[in-house]
Amino acid sequence: MNRGHKNKIVASALTALAMTCVIPMAHAQQSRSNGGVSVQMGVGEKYNRTTVNYETAPLWNYDFGGNWGRLDLTGELGVSYWWAHQGAHPSSAWQLNAIPMFRWWLGDRFFVEAGVGPTVFNKTRFADKTISTAFQFGDHIGLGFQLTESSRISLRYSHFSNASIKTPNPGLDVTQLTYTYLF
Repeated sequence: MNRGHKNKIVASALTALAMTCVIPMAHAQQSRSNGGVSVQMGVGEKYNRTTVNYETAPLWNYDFGGNWGRLDLTGELGVSYWWAHQGAHPSSAWQLNAIPMFRWWLGDRFFVEAGVGPTVFNKTRFADKTISTAFQFGDHIGLGFQLTESSRISLRYSHFSNASIKTPNPGLDVTQLTYTYLF
């Protein structure tokens, strides 16, 4: 996928996220769910990523008081399928992840999220890159919006690398759009 096409996809995702933020919807409270499931679609340099996650109920939270919002800690346990394009080889890979995610609720609807955790790939070569180890760290940062009491969307940037445990360590980067259904 050329850089221009990737930029168009990211711009479209940002536009969609922005539009949902201004469309009036039913009143949604800050998420205090019993967990949920999410689907992520991601775009990288020569590859795409699709993920299905189980999200735990909040394991911990802290209310800052005043207008500072609330911080939640949840766990994301998931499986991802990666596929390469532009003739990159190997053309596919599987990944398991267990990511503790912090979600800072800035109000009833908006949040910022970040997390770092372990992931495991089924191979150490993918999309013309040698990632050296099946074990990788996943670093994630994003922002999102609570659509309804039982659903939210977010845009997330993720980087996967082995933290230079072994070289080469080129890392894999992906920008993802996430839809989460809350129980």
